[in-house]
Amino acid sequence: MSQHAHGATPVISSTGLFTPSDTISNAELVASFNAYADRYNAANPDAELLTHSSVEFVEKASGIKSRHVMDKRAIVDPDIMEPRYSERPNDQISLMAEIGVAACRDALERAGRNIEDVDAVLCAASNMQRAYPAMAVEIQHELGMQRGFGFDMNVACSSATFGIQTAADYIRCGNARSVLVVNPEITSGHLNWRDRDSHFIFGDVATAIVVEAKDMAPAQHWEILGTRLKTQFSNNIRNNFGFLNRAHGQGPVNQSGPRNDKLFVQEGRKVFKEVVPMVGQMIIEHAESLGLSGADLRRLWLHQANTGMNRLIAQKVLGHEANEDESPTVLDTYANTSSAGSIIAFHKHNEDLTAGDIGLICSFGAGYSAGSVFVRKVA
Repeated sequence: MSQHAHGATPVISSTGLFTPSDTISNAELVASFNAYADRYNAANPDAELLTHSSVEFVEKASGIKSRHVMDKRAIVDPDIMEPRYSERPNDQISLMAEIGVAACRDALERAGRNIEDVDAVLCAASNMQRAYPAMAVEIQHELGMQRGFGFDMNVACSSATFGIQTAADYIRCGNARSVLVVNPEITSGHLNWRDRDSHFIFGDVATAIVVEAKDMAPAQHWEILGTRLKTQFSNNIRNNFGFLNRAHGQGPVNQSGPRNDKLFVQEGRKVFKEVVPMVGQMIIEHAESLGLSGADLRRLWLHQANTGMNRLIAQKVLGHEANEDESPTVLDTYANTSSAGSIIAFHKHNEDLTAGDIGLICSFGAGYSAGSVFVRKVA
C-alpha cells in the first residue's frame, strides 16, 4: 500500500469482544486440583506432598471468582488438567484466528466500519498459536481484507497498549488511516493447571480495537491524548516454551503437553513489589507531560491481573483509594486475560462517560513491560 500523503490525528473508534461460553468457577477449579493432589500424593508417597487449594485462598490471592475458557472439560478432569483442542487442517481457520476474527467483527460493527476501509491488522497477544504465517495475516484474510498488511507482535500482558501506540503512530505518520488491533488470548494453553500457586490465574478471551484517523471516525469516539511505553528486563514472569526447546537434548515434548518449566511461571511477590511502583510512577509522569493530574481522570481501565496491584496503582495515581466507578474490574469474572484485560474493562465500562471525560487505559506485565494510553471522550 502506498503511503498516505499526510498523517492524521489518531482516535479509538470502537472496541470488540469475544467471550467463550465455557466458565470454570473457583469451586470447580479447586475440586479438580484437590482431586489431582490426592491422586499425586497417593502415587508418590516419598515425594513432597501437594497441598490442597481452596476457594478462600484463590479469592484472597487474586480477587478472581471465575474464568472463561475455550473448553473446560479436559481442564477440570483430574486425569488431564490441560486444554484439549483437535488439531485443525491447514485449510481451516486456526482457533486463535477464529476468536480474533469474532472480536474484530464486533469492533467493526460498533464503529460502522467496513473491512474495505481498514489498512492494517496488528495481532498483539501474549502467545501465538504458531510461528508463521502470522496470525494477523490469517485474520486479515478471513475478514476479507484484500489490501494492506498485517503482522504479529508480542509484549506479553502489555501487547494491546503497545499495539495501540503502533497503530496510532502509523496514522500519525500517514502509513495507514484505519488499523485493527486484535488481542486473541487463549491463556489456558500456557497455564500449569497443576500448580497450586497459579492454576487459578488465567482465562481465555479476544478483544479488538479500531484505531483510525479522526476525520473518518464516527461522531462518538475517543481522542488519543498520548501514549507511552516502557520495558525493563525481568525474569520474574517467564515462559520458556519455544522452537529451540528440542535442541536442549531432553527429548521431545510428550503427548500430555510440554514440561512444567516450559509453561507460565512467575515470582508473584517480587512482581507485585516491583511492578506497582514502576507503573504508578510511569502513569504519573505521563499524565504530567500531558498537563494532567489524577484529579483530571474520570476513570482508570487497568490491566486485570490482581485486585491488590490495581488498588495500589490507582491510589498512587488518583491520590485516594479508587472506588469501583473510578477503577472498574472485570477480573472477578474473566480472570487474568493477559493483554485483553484492560481492553475488556474499557469495552464494558465506558458508555456512561460524557463528552470531555478523560480516562486511562493501562497494561503491564512480563518484560517487565507497561503501556499507558490517555483518552478523552468525543460525542
